[in-house]
Amino acid sequence: MQLNPGSSAGILDEIDDLCDTDSTSYPTADKVRRVNASYEELIGEIINADGVWQYDDTNLTDLPRGTGTLVEGQQTYSFASEYLEVTMIEIKDVNGNWRRSKQIDHSDFADISLDEYFGVDSSGNPQKGFPYYYDILGDTIFLYYAPTSTQVTLASGLRVTFKRTADLFTTADTTQSPGLPSTHHVLLAYMAAQPYNMIYHPDRVPLVEKKINEMRVSLLAHYSRRNKDMRKIMTPKPILFR
Repeated sequence: MQLNPGSSAGILDEIDDLCDTDSTSYPTADKVRRVNASYEELIGEIINADGVWQYDDTNLTDLPRGTGTLVEGQQTYSFASEYLEVTMIEIKDVNGNWRRSKQIDHSDFADISLDEYFGVDSSGNPQKGFPYYYDILGDTIFLYYAPTSTQVTLASGLRVTFKRTADLFTTADTTQSPGLPSTHHVLLAYMAAQPYNMIYHPDRVPLVEKKINEMRVSLLAHYSRRNKDMRKIMTPKPILFR
């Protein structure tokens, strides 16, 4: 379902049907804003539910992966805050091969700081080497060890794979569809209709809420089991004996 194709068959048209409104009583800008808010809410739930086959909006033309240049001896690197979750950090070695770094956290080192554990040089700067490990704090990546050109390729030598939000709508969009299964495009209309109905048509709220919950459950179920090529294997749970 497209956002606003002008043929009474779009998401905004569905909102008007659910609310008995038009572009005057429920302005297009308000409807698009609430569609986007609903869209991002669903993306957050999908990211928590997806499995091996991870979600990414099909409207986006690039992969959820970015590269950055490493600096000799620099330990910290910032990334864009719109990345909802970093899933993998890779470093390119001097031979041009990507090698995955392992995530650690300062909480794993209760009695010692990470800088103390990995060491500093005589000037108090982080020890240099190959960044086998990384830690994330806010929008900053800490590499351990700080990269050095003798072990890594500095130019475009950092690769980050991430989860991101959707390609959100603008009021100028007409034929763009959500990056969701077509069976659930209408869910955005129901979610965007609910705030209006809560104010002007409270009698409709329970039925609309019921429909929202039903579609949300089936949508999350779809993303949690859509990778059919990976066979599920049962493994016995170990029993500890004293």
